[in-house]
Amino acid sequence: MSDDQSSATPVPDSTPGGAQPSVDAFPLLPTDPPRIGDWWLDARLVARPSGVAFLAHGSDESAVMLVLLSQGAAGDAAARDRLAGEVNRMSADTVIARGGQGQDDGRLAGLFHSTAADPVEPGAAPLAPWTVLAWDDSTNALAEADRILRSVDLSGSPELGRPTGPSFSLPWIGRSQPGNWRSRPLSWPDRHDRTGWVPMAVSWLLMLLAATTAVLIAALIFQNPPSGGGGGGGESSQSSSASGSSSASPSESSGSASPSSSPSGSGSESGSASPSAGEGSPTKTPSMNAPGQGNASSTQTATPQQSRL
Repeated sequence: MSDDQSSATPVPDSTPGGAQPSVDAFPLLPTDPPRIGDWWLDARLVARPSGVAFLAHGSDESAVMLVLLSQGAAGDAAARDRLAGEVNRMSADTVIARGGQGQDDGRLAGLFHSTAADPVEPGAAPLAPWTVLAWDDSTNALAEADRILRSVDLSGSPELGRPTGPSFSLPWIGRSQPGNWRSRPLSWPDRHDRTGWVPMAVSWLLMLLAATTAVLIAALIFQNPPSGGGGGGGESSQSSSASGSSSASPSESSGSASPSSSPSGSGSESGSASPSAGEGSPTKTPSMNAPGQGNASSTQTATPQQSRL
């Protein structure tokens, strides 16, 4: 197990069902993928330079162990073949699925998880080899994952003879990060276990409420259309009559005030202000400059000021 795992705090509850595992599980790192194939990763179990064994779960919430090769081992054809050989020698009841580059051959090739239909960019890097194994929450399963990873990086192979030269190490031994994984296509459409009936019912009710509100607003708009056409003519006639009445008032007031504003000493003012002999009330001819007042008439009443004049 690597140093970053030995110093990490074990995960107290890493299984989907909430039961505490009997073996130590460690938190995922930021560089770890959230999902491989159809399985979501929950915690780390074993980490070696050749890869990492994860505790994962599928859509049915069953716990499994997923072994993913590192970047260095995934780029070595011999390391990929060693993993494929180990998987093909295992029991069919132990291996659940497999995938990645170079894992579609051998006795258990029927368990290969193909990604040929995934929408990827041209020239995309191949996926790192991985395999999904049965998990019984025991130290034996943990030891089996460690044995597979040791066989890939040759650390579990016995030495042939006595070494006399400088120490040998694989050229990719320092590239221990998880191998290439694909985040496309998006994983959320098939997550049926993350959405319950309550959010679905609430979303449907909100949609029905929004549709009913839109129908009611449309009905109110078309039920009370804005006035137009014939109604506009009546309003225009009323406004024209009101403007005619208002324009007649200043002329009448100016006509009634003209005798007092220009007094005359010849006594003709009193004659002009007095009514005619044959009429019951004095009339005044409107000014030709005032529009709309051809037949306007008004009764003049002598004010105290006019009497004194």
